[in-house]
Amino acid sequence: AFLKAHRLRQPPKGLVFHSDRGSQYTSKRFRSLLKRLDCRSSMGDVGACWDNAVVERFFGSLKHDWLFKVAQPTREHMKQDVAAYVKYYNLERLHSSNGDQSPIEYENSFRKVSGWT
Repeated sequence: AFLKAHRLRQPPKGLVFHSDRGSQYTSKRFRSLLKRLDCRSSMGDVGACWDNAVVERFFGSLKHDWLFKVAQPTREHMKQDVAAYVKYYNLERLHSSNGDQSPIEYENSFRKVSGWT
């Protein structure tokens, strides 16, 4: 997922990747990938879910707004359903913390104001 996002977004060098201390993020392989892509790692404290509140909020919304309301008969169905929710969450769902804009609308308005491209 990280590689896909990195290729799609093409961030500038020095991107900070914030995560929890899961084994996938602390592994030599992932740390090597971050180094190769000129990204820095940032990790929250052990057991401190508030360090990554944005992602915790997303997963809460995914479970309660989507997955618990729709039958998930197969792994493939769930995979497609989660991909559809991520697209909805980023492109359509309005977020009060973003002035009732979707994340992509909010980011685009930030880019216009800041001149960041």
